[in-house]
Amino acid sequence: MTSTLQRIERILSRPVAKPYRSKHLADAAPFLNAQGHLGFAPDDVENPQNWSRARRGYITVVSVLLVVNATFASSSPSGAIAGPNGIANYFHVSHEAAGLVITLFLLGYCFGPLFWAPLSEYYGRRWIFYISFTGYMAFNFLCAWAPNFGALLVGRFLTGTFVSAPLSNAPAVMADIWPPLERGNAMAAFAMMTFIGPAIGPVISGFLELTMNWRWGFYVLLWFGGFTELLMFTLPETYGPQILLIKAKRIRRQKIPGLENVRAPVETSGKSLGELYRVALTRPWIIMFDPISLLIAIYVSFVYALVYMLFTIYPIVFQQKRGWNAGVGELPLISTVIGAVIGGAIVFRYTAIERKRILSGHKTVPEDRLIIAMIGGIVFPIMMFWFAWSGEYNSVHVR
Repeated sequence: MTSTLQRIERILSRPVAKPYRSKHLADAAPFLNAQGHLGFAPDDVENPQNWSRARRGYITVVSVLLVVNATFASSSPSGAIAGPNGIANYFHVSHEAAGLVITLFLLGYCFGPLFWAPLSEYYGRRWIFYISFTGYMAFNFLCAWAPNFGALLVGRFLTGTFVSAPLSNAPAVMADIWPPLERGNAMAAFAMMTFIGPAIGPVISGFLELTMNWRWGFYVLLWFGGFTELLMFTLPETYGPQILLIKAKRIRRQKIPGLENVRAPVETSGKSLGELYRVALTRPWIIMFDPISLLIAIYVSFVYALVYMLFTIYPIVFQQKRGWNAGVGELPLISTVIGAVIGGAIVFRYTAIERKRILSGHKTVPEDRLIIAMIGGIVFPIMMFWFAWSGEYNSVHVR
């Protein structure tokens, strides 16, 4: 199994977007830290944070594309639940039962990161992307050609479980390659896609249900996922400890005098995969005792719950009450896209201002970012009340 993986890695090493080739690094003197372990030298080309901005930007774009696939797939079937060609009519189930295609996917969302996150800390980011996204594609085929409703539900749960890896892995990649200040822009792009993806999914599937049938929404997911998977195989390993581990093994194979037993820090830490899982499964409960983390988690959960409730509320407000069809009735979700873009632009602008303040000698603190959150925290309930009030009536008078 190991030799097979090594052969696959050698095949994939050519198109991987690294700024170096391993065979050209043999003459470089290894850098040892104070403990005598292998480390990154200053300006080390193998350190992901020293890669060019263009290369790190490319890696960020591909990582965000993986996230778009996940969020797009999460809500896509909601536009094809009702209607003559929808899931409910095809499988002869109620609309409430058909809504399980969203619920089970989100349950997989919740379960998946607990499984994938420790693996990415143990084996690195790249192979977790490869395995999880390929599994997502495989089970999307099951959804697209599901012979019965049970098969569709199983496929949706498993696709949610597998595609949840990019949601936990992509922010880790951004932390690997960007310093703290620039990381804010990368995380803003990630956050935008967590709202844009779910918003455009029902719009596309709604129009496809009108002219084709519900399966075409999954065909679109397969086409989009296939294109993204080709790009995914160009992602290099970005996890520093894993890069040092690979480098240490390479040095030991070269049998350099005095470095025959060189070790990477991760090899001497003594942490097993079981230990990483123990930490991953217990840390969320420990964080619950921190008031700030607990309250932010509750607030974000509340916001996400309301966002995904909109996917079932919009058809009621715009299709049942106003008589719009399945495609046009989902178009109001475009407002979520507009809001995400505006929010991302604000974060980009704020980061530029912060960069100037730091250059002028200002010492930043984590609370500086709360200003943006405070603005959103006030505007969000106002907009939700506005929608709830106006959605009660078929028309709202301006006077």
